[in-house]
Amino acid sequence: MTEAFTELTGKVIPLDAINVDTDAILPKQFLKRINRTGFGEFLFYDWRYENGQEKEDFVLNQEIYRDGPILLTGKNFGCGSSREHAPWALADFGIRVIIAPSFADIFYNNCFKNGLLPIVLEEREVEVLFRNSKHTPGYKLNVDLMKQTVSDDRGFNSHLTVEPYRKELLLKGLDEIDSTLENEEIIDSFEKHHSIHYSLKS
Repeated sequence: MTEAFTELTGKVIPLDAINVDTDAILPKQFLKRINRTGFGEFLFYDWRYENGQEKEDFVLNQEIYRDGPILLTGKNFGCGSSREHAPWALADFGIRVIIAPSFADIFYNNCFKNGLLPIVLEEREVEVLFRNSKHTPGYKLNVDLMKQTVSDDRGFNSHLTVEPYRKELLLKGLDEIDSTLENEEIIDSFEKHHSIHYSLKS
């Protein structure tokens, strides 16, 4: 299970880049780790560090953004390989929402499986958010999954689209396996009935 997502207000991390691939999000040398946790420290590793030292000009290394739960970025985010470790790293870092004009399909699907909410907004809307973030350090957004809105205190308000099933999973803090187990009694009953039916036929 993941933490249920209903509504979030938090700082926006502006990562103004397009075609960010999964190898940039989590480089391949960290894929050998066995556990699903602990990947946050390696998020955007090659962009964050040089010779083991933080690069001061990279957004995640700036103090004001270290605890931001909303990542704002460019189109085609999460392209490249299908590694599920990429959303693991984002979630472990503390990011719950990613806003972009578009996402790579497999990455988009993997986000929902790991408690992340990927939001597709029009390019012009994303540009507005980047401008607001640039002019207001510590700029915040409110994401309301129940109402399916993204808004700020400056008049920005947009509708987010999310499939009802995926919305329900996030609201309950469930993944697809958890969702299936909610119907465990029905599944057990079905299996018992068909097992008996098969035995009688034999």
